[in-house]
Amino acid sequence: MTGYAQVRGQANARLAFALSLKSVNHRFLDLHFRLPSDTDALEMKLRRLLKEKLVRGHIEITLTLDYASGNGIALNRQLITGYVQAFRSAAEEFGISGDPDLNVVLRMPGAMDSSNERSSDELEGAVMSSVEEVLARLNQMREEEGRGIERELRERMKHLREAAAGIELHRSAVLRTYADRLQSRMREMFNAQVEKDRILQEAAVLVDRSDIQEELVRLNTHVEHFVALLGQSGEVGKKMDFLLQEMNREANTLLSKTSGLAGEALKITEAGLLMKSEIEKSREQVQNLE
Repeated sequence: MTGYAQVRGQANARLAFALSLKSVNHRFLDLHFRLPSDTDALEMKLRRLLKEKLVRGHIEITLTLDYASGNGIALNRQLITGYVQAFRSAAEEFGISGDPDLNVVLRMPGAMDSSNERSSDELEGAVMSSVEEVLARLNQMREEEGRGIERELRERMKHLREAAAGIELHRSAVLRTYADRLQSRMREMFNAQVEKDRILQEAAVLVDRSDIQEELVRLNTHVEHFVALLGQSGEVGKKMDFLLQEMNREANTLLSKTSGLAGEALKITEAGLLMKSEIEKSREQVQNLE
């Protein structure tokens, strides 16, 4: 499910932040964090919470910080002083001339981050208190997309029902075709004086292949179950995916039973192929649902 949401907040009087979530379709939950340095503890808390609240999607979590005017660049004087003193002590000890490079110093992790300017506890508390709000906004957008997918899936289930009803109309033609085949085969075997057990075996095989009623019943049952899930809340995407796999299995069996038949039975083949197309398109959409 796709969506985007952002919330803004204040950690303290000098530090504001913006927390955004961006979601795109994915079969599983895939979290990607874009957070400032030294926020590992916050990332772990966010990861645990999002895993509890979300099931599927490629989720990008972005946190940006905005310091109040005049405090945008905060030097970590303790860190920089320690580096400069260590540099000069090493230069004196080894007899090397030179001065510390300010560009190198300022690129050091934490050199531009004064602990006085940003309290990690304040930031974590403010961000975590905003997560529920940004999740609610994200889910609102995802739900809007979900309603569109639901309408499409209901339409595809309607097409499957219609195809199954069409196949049922032509089922008698298939039975007649197999009955003619069975009679012809039996005459051949009697004329050839084939053993009785072989005749019974051939008859059993033809009878087993002669009716597609079981496949139609199971297919319609799966369709009804699928439509019922569309009206439920919670995690239903994986259940729907399983049902579509079962529908595809029934469609394949139905096609295998009617392969090689001519005449009116060809319409069953056409309907079966239509079923497989609708099922495949439905599976593409269901991969995105939670």
